[in-house]
Formats: sequence, C-alpha cells, structure tokens
Amino acid sequence: MTTETKPKPIKAVLGFSRLAPLGLQERINAVLDGLYADPAWVSLNPPIDKATFKAAGDSYASLSTAALDGSRKAIAARKHQGTVVIKMLKQLAHWAEAACNEDMKTFLASGFQAVTTTPTKATPLTESIRKIEPGPNPGQFKVTLKDDPDALAYQLQWAPAVANGATPTWTSQHIGLTRPPTIISGLIPGTSYMFQVRSITKAGAAAWGDPITRICT
Repeated sequence: MTTETKPKPIKAVLGFSRLAPLGLQERINAVLDGLYADPAWVSLNPPIDKATFKAAGDSYASLSTAALDGSRKAIAARKHQGTVVIKMLKQLAHWAEAACNEDMKTFLASGFQAVTTTPTKATPLTESIRKIEPGPNPGQFKVTLKDDPDALAYQLQWAPAVANGATPTWTSQHIGLTRPPTIISGLIPGTSYMFQVRSITKAGAAAWGDPITRICT
C-alpha cells in the first residue's frame, strides 16, 4: 500500500513593511504584471479590483517621487500610503495562497514570493556589491561587498542620484575587509543614492563596478 505525500501549504512572503520604497514599488508592479495580467488569475475575481489596486500603487509611486526632496511632509505622506498598499498586498497574498491549489508555479505567477524552508544564497547585486540594505538608524545604508581574492582593499563611493547626464558629487571611503558590512551614515531620508565599488590590487585600482541605486529611508 502506498501513501501519497500531501504537499505543504504554500505561504506567501508577507514582510512588505520591511521593504525599502523601491522594493515595495517593485512588489506592487510584480502583482500588477502577474495577478492582474494573468487571465487565469483574473478569472478568479481577486478580492481587490485592478483599478483600485493600481490607483493605490500609482499614488504611492507619485508620493515616493515627491519624497525625494527629503521633505518630512512628503515622506510622511508616502509612509501613510505605503501602509494602505501593504494592507492590500497582504489581503491579496492570503487570497492567492488559498486560490493557487497548492501549485507553486501558479502561485508565483501571481507576482508574490513564497516562503521556503530551503536556504537560498542571495545573488550579488553586481560583481563587487553583494547587498545594500537600510542601516540600523535613519539616514544609513549597510553595504556588503563581494570578496575579491586579488584585492588589497576596496574603495566605495556614493552620491545622490542625478538625471540628464549631470555629474554626480561622489563621496568615497576605503574599506579593508568585506566583513562586517560597511555602514554609510549622514544620508538624507527619501533621497536616491548611487553606490559603486572598485578593488585596489597590487596592479592599482580596478575599474568601477556598475552603480546601484537605492532610496534612503
């Protein structure tokens, strides 16, 4: 006699409140491109209609742009709208858990992520930067560099993001080790910053890695 192994219930990742503004906007877009664009999901009648969710997401995007100037009023408005959007995302995520019939491919097509018990190694952001995340205090970033076996040291530089080909005003810092992560302080919440790193080797300074942009919280 054989017994079938019942699949474990699929659980959605619900840590939306821990996401930086850019990360939350990416999740909003993923759900719009998944759950609200896939005919199979649309036919199941999500508990929040597309127009309502999209309007909430568009409002959050607009307020995020307004908050780039560092205005406390704009940042507070973005935070309030973020709370509204997060409540919607959690409701939709729980609904998708129940509606996917324990099929992982179907669930992931909704634009949500699933909790996994299998540890996964984070993919580095660039060849030189492994991870950038908010620091322990407002106005901080915690930057984890990717180890270069030929490096004697590393140079990290950052600057407020600029547009239309303008020249960034860089601030730089030399780093001796990739562990622990380097904390960058004194940044302006609500401002987008670019980060890039290069290795310092016996042959001299290597080329700068690709820049990564993050919004400071």
